[in-house]
Amino acid sequence: MGKVRVRTDTGKLLLDFSFQGTRFREHTALHDSALNRKKVQTLLDKVEARIKLGEFKYADFFPGSKNIQKFLEVDPNQADENRTQNVRVQRTSVATKIAAKAPLFETFARQWQTEKKIEWRASHARNIESVLSNSLIKFFGKRLLSDITKAEILEFRSKLASKPGRGGKEQISAKTINTHMALLKAILEEASDRYSFENPYKNIKPLKLQRTHVEPFSLIDVNRIIETVRADYRNYYTVRFYSGMRTGEIDGLRWEFVDFKRGIICIRETLARGKTEYTKTDGSQREIPMLGPVKEALEAQHQATGKLSPFVFCNTEGKPLDHNNITKRVWYPLLRHLGLKIRRPYQTRHTAATLLLASGENPEWVARFLGHASTEMLFKVYSRYIPNLTRQDGSAFEQMLGVQEERVDI
Repeated sequence: MGKVRVRTDTGKLLLDFSFQGTRFREHTALHDSALNRKKVQTLLDKVEARIKLGEFKYADFFPGSKNIQKFLEVDPNQADENRTQNVRVQRTSVATKIAAKAPLFETFARQWQTEKKIEWRASHARNIESVLSNSLIKFFGKRLLSDITKAEILEFRSKLASKPGRGGKEQISAKTINTHMALLKAILEEASDRYSFENPYKNIKPLKLQRTHVEPFSLIDVNRIIETVRADYRNYYTVRFYSGMRTGEIDGLRWEFVDFKRGIICIRETLARGKTEYTKTDGSQREIPMLGPVKEALEAQHQATGKLSPFVFCNTEGKPLDHNNITKRVWYPLLRHLGLKIRRPYQTRHTAATLLLASGENPEWVARFLGHASTEMLFKVYSRYIPNLTRQDGSAFEQMLGVQEERVDI
C-alpha cells in the first residue's frame, strides 16, 4: 500500500509505492498542505489502480524520472518502444504544462468573478467589483498567477494600510484591509487548485480588529432632535431612532410591509443605489413590533404620503429618499444647530439598541428586533448598556419612555 510522505529536509511531498517487487519514491515540488496532500494522494491512487490492473507504465506518470531507465534495462525487448513512448509522453507533458500555464491575475480574477456572481447578492457583487477594480487588479493585474509571491502579497497589504481611510481618517481600517485580503486569498486558492501551483497565500493571518465603539444619543438628545428637526422629516427620524432599522431598510420600506392591524413592520428589502433588493443577510428578514412612538409616526406619515408613493418615506415626486442628500442637507446641519457631536445617521440604530438594552429588555429579543442572528454582537458592542434583564416584549422600553416623558413634562 503506497503512502504520501514528506521530505524532512525540504518539507515537500513525495509518493512512496511498490512496483514489481521494488520500492519507488517519486518527489514532487509541492509543499505539505491539506490541498496538496489531496492532489498527490489522487495521483497515488491512480498509480496503484493501474498497477493492480497490470496496465502501469512508469513513463506515463513520471516522464522525467530517472527510474524509467530501470525498466529499460529489465526489459530490453521493449527498450525501443519505451524510449519512443517516453519521448512522446515527455512532449505531451510539456505541451500540457504550456496549456495549463496559469493566466494573468486579471484574466482569472474576472473569470472567477463571473462564475461566482450568481451566488452573491447585488450589494456584495458591487463590493467585490469595487475591491477588484480599485485595488487587487491595479496591483496584481498583469502578474502571472503562478509568479505571485508571499512577499508581494505582504507588500500589497502594507501599501493598502498606508492609504487614508474614509471620513478623513488617517489610515484605512483593519476591517477593510481584511476584506481585500480575504478576496485575494479566495482567488489564489481557486487558481492554485485549478492550475496546480503552490499557493503563495500561506500563514498570513487577518489583522486584529479594534473593538467597535458606538456613540449613541441619550434619550434627552433624541427628544431634542425629534422636536427640532424639520416637520417633514420628524416622522422619518422618529422611526429611525425607535425602530433600529438600518438606513437601507427604512429608506426602502414600502407601505405593503407596514401592518397596522398587527402592529408590525416587515423587513423584506433594503434600498441600495436607488434600487430595492434583498436584505443584508437572511437574519435581517424580520418583523419589528411597532413601539408607541413608531406607530404614531407611521400613522401620521401614512396621512401624508400613503397615496403619493409605495415608499413610506419619499420625496415630493414619490421616489425613495436619497440618504446622502438628506444627511448633508438635514442631519448634519441639525446636529450642528443643537450643538451635538457630529455622528453618522447609523448611530440612530445604535441608539435604539442601547435604549432597549438599558431599559431592561431581554438581549435575545433585542437581537431579533435588530436583525442579528445571535446575541454575540450585542454583548460584544453594547455590553456596558446591558443590566440584569428579564423582559422580552418591549414593555420595559415603553415604560422608560413614559417615565422620561413625565420628567420632561415636569
